[in-house]
Amino acid sequence: MKRLLLGALALSALAACRGQTSRESPIFGIRNMYDQPRYDVQEESAFFPDHRTMRPLVEGVVAHDQEVDPQIAQGRLDDESGYVLEIPKVVVERSGGLQAMATRGKDRYEIYCTPCHDGTGSGEGLVKRRAVASGAAAFVPPTFHQDRIRHMPDGQLFATISNGKSNMPPYAMQIPVDDRWAIVAYVRALQVAQPKLEAPAPLAPTAAPGGTSAPAPGGATAPAATPEGAATAPDAAADSAHQEKNP
Repeated sequence: MKRLLLGALALSALAACRGQTSRESPIFGIRNMYDQPRYDVQEESAFFPDHRTMRPLVEGVVAHDQEVDPQIAQGRLDDESGYVLEIPKVVVERSGGLQAMATRGKDRYEIYCTPCHDGTGSGEGLVKRRAVASGAAAFVPPTFHQDRIRHMPDGQLFATISNGKSNMPPYAMQIPVDDRWAIVAYVRALQVAQPKLEAPAPLAPTAAPGGTSAPAPGGATAPAATPEGAATAPDAAADSAHQEKNP
């Protein structure tokens, strides 16, 4: 009789576990690994005077992979008097040489820079085309082949990539330090490969056939052309007055 009762209880217990959820708390062998005395992100703390759980870094601490040389990390001279003129030699050496550095820069450039500056650095990327099409000319990126950027120190170009400028966002978080310098090397290679061509001089306003009707410098508008032998309005009025006085 006892065996029958035990068997019935076992069967009922097994039947009760199928397809049902238990209301009992789960069993953990090591409970202290499940419930830990920790804070969640942005949680308030009564332990610290400012009640912040996300503590600021200790003054002077640096990350293990953080670059501390300002000439490499920021592209600026040690005395903050300006930008470094060339890519630091240390970066070139640890990148495997200038050729390997430019190759790496090409890969990074095509990922992060081509959408705006296109593959040649002329600023004719898809972003510009969409900006012009939508009338947002302020978002048009510059060309790397202009004198201002050609004569820009390498450190300033690096700082622009790092911190952004105007509508260009900063890329310090997405691109490591050495890769930013590699992009600088590739931009210089693009400038060497495509020497700047002199822009054609603008056509002067003219009334000759095939000429332009653009306003003259200073805002004045060139007089409209008249057929040969035809008098202008002031000349016609003067002739009429002369005929009245001298019929």
